[in-house]
Amino acid sequence: MQKANFFRSTGFRFALLYLAPFSASVLVLFGFIYLITIDIIDSQTNAAIESEIRGLAEQYRADGLAKLRDIVAERSTTPRDGDNIYLLVDPALRPLAGNLRAWPGEAQQDGDWINVSARDAAKDYDRREFRARTFILRGDFHLLVGRDIRARQEFQSAMTQTLGWALAVTIGLGLVGGYFMSRRMLRRVDGVAAASREIIEGDLSRRMPVSESGDEFDRLAETLNEMLEEIEQLLTGMRAVTDSMAHDLKTPLTRLKSNLELALQQGGEGMAGSQRAMGEAIKEADAVLATFDALIAIARTEAGTSRAAMQTLDLAPLVRDMAELYRPLAEQKAISLAEDIDQSCAIDGHAQFLSQAVGNLLDNAVKFSPPGGKVSIGLSCRDGTARLSVADSGPGIPAPERERVLQRFVRLDESRSTPGSGLGLSLVAGVAKLHGAQLELSDSDLGGLAVVLSFKITKI
Repeated sequence: MQKANFFRSTGFRFALLYLAPFSASVLVLFGFIYLITIDIIDSQTNAAIESEIRGLAEQYRADGLAKLRDIVAERSTTPRDGDNIYLLVDPALRPLAGNLRAWPGEAQQDGDWINVSARDAAKDYDRREFRARTFILRGDFHLLVGRDIRARQEFQSAMTQTLGWALAVTIGLGLVGGYFMSRRMLRRVDGVAAASREIIEGDLSRRMPVSESGDEFDRLAETLNEMLEEIEQLLTGMRAVTDSMAHDLKTPLTRLKSNLELALQQGGEGMAGSQRAMGEAIKEADAVLATFDALIAIARTEAGTSRAAMQTLDLAPLVRDMAELYRPLAEQKAISLAEDIDQSCAIDGHAQFLSQAVGNLLDNAVKFSPPGGKVSIGLSCRDGTARLSVADSGPGIPAPERERVLQRFVRLDESRSTPGSGLGLSLVAGVAKLHGAQLELSDSDLGGLAVVLSFKITKI
């Protein structure tokens, strides 16, 4: 069996799926921090420049251009703040004072804000990145006041590097997490696949592995194991049915063959003998057909294919009708049949199968009760439950055997001499399963067996 590639596994794809929005959130977070911080830095830079401009403007208005030149020269050579930039030029843009070597070509308009790179006046090899504001004074003199923005650029560089590392770590952790998650999922899937392969090869006792972690794989495995239990029981039951059919049908089919051969032999001796033999053959054929009909009915109830035909019905008249149907049979054996049936009891059910189930219970009760015995049938509707009970005064069923007699073709030693195929209680169990009813076998107050079916009442 070929193992799945974890890079193509659902777990790994889920990891990548979650990694994409997480990486996007990292980008958004760092982008937000970057924009807010840059805005703060730019605001502080602009405020510092504006403050410096106001001071120089007051000096210029009070003392004129000469005083302004001296102040710019002083602040450029002995700066109070090494990040400040000054430059005063004449109309020909020749430097008069300041710490820049030349007037930036970008600064053309009065009041312009600019971000430029220019050489330092003291260090020709040192270029300074700055933000500045320019002014045109009387006589076409030009003044530039600015502030170095290398700190801003360093912050940008640091943020870019941090973002790169953060994305790298995020993607790396995501890939590693995806790898381990997919490996864990693949181990679980491989375990299920291996168990499935063994089941396909014929080991019906194999079950899906459960890790006891209670996760979705365990819940799936437990559901599959319940399904496999049901399948194994059905297949085991089918094998048992096949074996039982081969055993139990062999006798009536053999008798059927013997009766037909006897009828053939007695054909020349007279019609009376031939008719007796043919009658016995027909009786055996009817028994075989009844067995097959019962098996088909049981299969339909257990498969649940008849649920579509279920409808809300009153169980009380159905039970009364079946009691009246079996009353003559009981009277033939001098058996008293007592009824205690409520006036009305509505359930969701399949009328045909319910009739068969009640008929089988009454048939068994009359069949196994001794002459002069008692049989009772009752139906009560209380507390949302309809309880259908049939009790008899027969030999009953020992408690250890009560589960076994619900299987097909199971007949206890005491009933071997009575006619039947051992399918009656199996059909009742199938009808109970179809209706979601509880089936209970117990000792009856009459001394024999009591069978109780409990249905859920339907509100009309």
